[in-house]
Amino acid sequence: MFRRRPTPKASVECRRRVPSVQCKRGALAVPSHDSDGSFCVSDGSDDRTIPRRTLAGATILQIVPKLEEEPAARTAVNIAHVLLLAGARALVAAEGGPLVNELTAAGGEWIPMVNATVNPLRLRRNAKQLEQLVREDRIDIIHAYDAGAAWSARVAASRIAVWLVATLPDDPSYTGMRGRYASALAQGDRVIAPSNYSAAPIMKRYGLRPEQITIVPRVIDTATYNPAAVSKERADAQREHWHVAADEKIVMVPGRVAPWNGQILVPGIARAMIDNGISGFVFVVIGESTTHAKYARDILKRAHAVAVGDLIRMMGHCEDMPAAMSAADYILVPAIEAPLLGRVVAQAQAMGRPVVTSDIGVLSEQIVAPPRMPEDVRTGWTATLGDSAEFAQVLGTALSMNANAYRVMSARARQFAEYMFSPESVAEAMRSVYTSLLARDL
Repeated sequence: MFRRRPTPKASVECRRRVPSVQCKRGALAVPSHDSDGSFCVSDGSDDRTIPRRTLAGATILQIVPKLEEEPAARTAVNIAHVLLLAGARALVAAEGGPLVNELTAAGGEWIPMVNATVNPLRLRRNAKQLEQLVREDRIDIIHAYDAGAAWSARVAASRIAVWLVATLPDDPSYTGMRGRYASALAQGDRVIAPSNYSAAPIMKRYGLRPEQITIVPRVIDTATYNPAAVSKERADAQREHWHVAADEKIVMVPGRVAPWNGQILVPGIARAMIDNGISGFVFVVIGESTTHAKYARDILKRAHAVAVGDLIRMMGHCEDMPAAMSAADYILVPAIEAPLLGRVVAQAQAMGRPVVTSDIGVLSEQIVAPPRMPEDVRTGWTATLGDSAEFAQVLGTALSMNANAYRVMSARARQFAEYMFSPESVAEAMRSVYTSLLARDL
């Protein structure tokens, strides 16, 4: 017999979070830190009050568009590995792709399904297929990664007892036919968002309470973005290509050269640093610059106009970003519009590089800095959006660190990236979400 589905209660679970200003029961919590500066989970909850059911024996179905090498499918396969190790049964419904073999070789099961669609007939057929799967395979949780999949799963969940988890897409502002089904993403028993920034408009639009949302940052490849994985020769080759002297500090500005990324601020920042008596640095701007060629030319014109042209290198696209970050000393992200994910900030910290970024959107969530967190666990700095003088002041502080302080911050940044963004960490976060739902069955 199938269980009667309990009425959802306010959850206290928030197992993987971007830092938030709140840290209490039911809030989006922050990483705490031990006396040695390491990070640990602190969600304000008392675990003794929560009955626990392990994942052993549970059946979890994830729904992604295709099992190709893309973020949602990769995350689903990583989660499947963790579920299998916990003794659960891991199913993934999707169109085929190269990740099918990896999934099945690990013991996971592939359910062929075309769900990257908003065709009403297809979605209804998918809902019937999901209902049948839940009934025959005794599925406990369905986890949908797309609006169409969430709609089909919600219909199935209305007919038969099953928990529904929905992951918000990177850009939740669906329009047209897909927008009709997007509300299903907000109707899961647990909604997963990549950041507080992206969660806020969804909460407002659909009237969600904070305890209904869990923040699970998007995964980055912490194996590739790892200082230990980049040889000295690879990093030295980048410095040589940039024509940077051995004694010059490199402030790298990664990202497509485009108005929203704020590279136009760099000449003013460099000028202000010189005026503040700071020397021995060079800015290296890395990113495709042909699409917005006039903007790129304007950056150089402004640099020459304020006599800092020799301090700015416009290097174009880079094929080896881990090596480029390894060659740099600091990473500057002066964006003037909030990106969806701010992945470059996470990648920089994974490479052990302190970051200076605009205090906008998700970017300020991706680093550890006051006032959200204590000074002794800092991994970077924020500066007021568009304020070249403040960026210059912050970079001056960063460049003044002694070698030991830099090593400590570098190690802390790497540790934070592993804690927040690694495939293993994100998969474990989702395991905690599933476990919290199963615990509510008891």
